[in-house]
Amino acid sequence: MRRAVLIVLGLVWLFPTYLIVANAVRPAGDYDPSDAVKPPGSVGLFDNVSEAWSRTDVGATIGSTAIYSLVAPALAVLFGALAGYAIVVLRVRFGFLWFIVIFAGTVVPFQMLLVPLFVGYSKVSLYDNQMGLVLVHTAISVPLAALVMRNFFGSVAVSIFEAARLDGASTFRIFWRIYLPLSSAALAAVFILEFTYVWNDLLFGLTLAQSDNVRPVWAELSALTTDVYAGTPVPVALAAGLVVSLPTVVLFLATQRLFTRGLTLAQF
Repeated sequence: MRRAVLIVLGLVWLFPTYLIVANAVRPAGDYDPSDAVKPPGSVGLFDNVSEAWSRTDVGATIGSTAIYSLVAPALAVLFGALAGYAIVVLRVRFGFLWFIVIFAGTVVPFQMLLVPLFVGYSKVSLYDNQMGLVLVHTAISVPLAALVMRNFFGSVAVSIFEAARLDGASTFRIFWRIYLPLSSAALAAVFILEFTYVWNDLLFGLTLAQSDNVRPVWAELSALTTDVYAGTPVPVALAAGLVVSLPTVVLFLATQRLFTRGLTLAQF
């Protein structure tokens, strides 16, 4: 009975994915909303992708998106690890209060940040700038990294730090040579989560960028989705979204064991 229930729930969960894949593969001329559930009679995926690429400048935005998705999460996990190390291992004064200040950024809906960010970025020449998007993605990714690393470092024996100090190692050397290698699985898990989030970002890309070489890929593809009923066939937009989503899917499938191990070690 339990297996049957799980199978049914799994099928319900996967049904939207089936709709996306089935209609992305369907030739653009064969799309009919009333037959969207039916399997496609022929394959037109490559033609749909080619048309989407010709209608947009996706190729110019993929490089920028890769920069944001690699640099911002890498900086975020480093800063989060430093914060967790300072709070748990070094036991800085008012450590828990500092953690609350860092994590409080997740309480505010990101939509409330758009107007202040837009105004501030316009005044300091960070609007429509790759560095500006790297900074904002790093800032919003640090709280999760700090939470995970605080929990992980709390499970590491204090005697490791004390022994290294007795051997004459500095606090930063202990962090760089001992604590970071110990936390590699947890760091990788956080990096994968934040890579996925940054790659799929649309909100900040639409608000803080407008040039093709600065805008992330989903902001560029939004032109297709907002124009679906005015000339862009639905299969074309779905095929473009499906192809652009592949890097995150491939990354997760390739690192799922490391991802699961990292979250387990983090002890949420």
